[in-house]
Amino acid sequence: MQKYSYVVKDGSGKTLRGSINAESRERVIFALQNKGFIILEVREGSGSTLFGKTAGRKKTGGKVPGHVLAFFAEQLSTLIAGGVPLVRAIALLSEYSSDPKLGVVLNQVAKDIAGGNSLHSALARHPKTFDNIWLSLVQAGEVGGQLSETLGQIAAYIKMQEGMKSKIITAITYPAILMVASVGVLIYFVLGIVPTFAQIFKDFNIELPMITVMVLAVSSFFVNHGILLIVGLIVLFLAFRFYIKTPEGRKRWHSFLLAIPLFGNFLRNIYYSRMLTTLATLLRSGVTILNAIAVLEESFNTNVIIQNALRVAKSDVAAGRSISDSFRAAGVFPGLMTEMMLMGEESGKLPSIIATLSKFYSDNVDQFIARFSAVIDPILVVGVGVLIGIIVASIFLPIFKLSQIGGG
Repeated sequence: MQKYSYVVKDGSGKTLRGSINAESRERVIFALQNKGFIILEVREGSGSTLFGKTAGRKKTGGKVPGHVLAFFAEQLSTLIAGGVPLVRAIALLSEYSSDPKLGVVLNQVAKDIAGGNSLHSALARHPKTFDNIWLSLVQAGEVGGQLSETLGQIAAYIKMQEGMKSKIITAITYPAILMVASVGVLIYFVLGIVPTFAQIFKDFNIELPMITVMVLAVSSFFVNHGILLIVGLIVLFLAFRFYIKTPEGRKRWHSFLLAIPLFGNFLRNIYYSRMLTTLATLLRSGVTILNAIAVLEESFNTNVIIQNALRVAKSDVAAGRSISDSFRAAGVFPGLMTEMMLMGEESGKLPSIIATLSKFYSDNVDQFIARFSAVIDPILVVGVGVLIGIIVASIFLPIFKLSQIGGG
């Protein structure tokens, strides 16, 4: 257990100082938040602060990590709910921001609001930090007089998106490391060990088994043409990158990804979960259906196929069709989704139904990740083991033959 000192503000705005024993800084933050405090500073002894002034802070705005934005939205929601004026709340969070970029942006946002701008307008001047989803939700919260609640929804939304991203990264990290290590071992065998034994076999002029001939041929190819092969792969990669940046290339590539067996379905579940979570959050915050779909279309640039489908749905909704009919007519979204939307429209519980759908697709993603993690690791280990076993066998079979000749 470590001892942490903290500085917080209570609901009345009074600054409180104290210390607490905890296993980690995150546990301290969690405990203080549960008591309703606004966290200004958390220290481990005389160590670095979670929130604190940073000397020589570089005054540049830009993209801010999702978890930092979620924490900002959560803290701002708490401050506003506690009766702290908006300008003062943002200025306070700017001063004690743990992220230099966000601190600079919030400082300017506070100045803009003090100059008479709305929060939505002030945030809109920093598109690299606050995207269209942020702006639409904040605007809806301001119009509806529920800014504190909306900011809480933004925090929950970002946490959900970051959680899914973290799960995916965690699932692919170990297989990626294993793959890189395995390729390194294979390269060492093919370019280092095999050529040495190839020369020995050549000096003894013995008849080699077929497996050895094949391994030696592969090794010789990579030794003699390795540089040319690398250059060729780099050229192909650059040409591919250039092609998929063109409208036609991007469309074909995204369509191909969605058509890959198993993986394509996995991607669809990710996209549907993200899309529906965003849509439910927007609708619950008071954004109209048409504006919500428009925000989705603008922000959904990860797959042009789904983005185009959202564009079609937006046009249909603008023409007076229901959201379920519009999504069905787009020809991309599954029947389950459109039928559930229809039920939501008929029952008057569309946001709740969409949120339920989002959880359904999110659960599908979790199940795929669990199965993928359970299957891919042994496949990689066995596959690499077989390849190394073939190389080792190709080396030792001729050596065994030489030992028999020597013994005879």
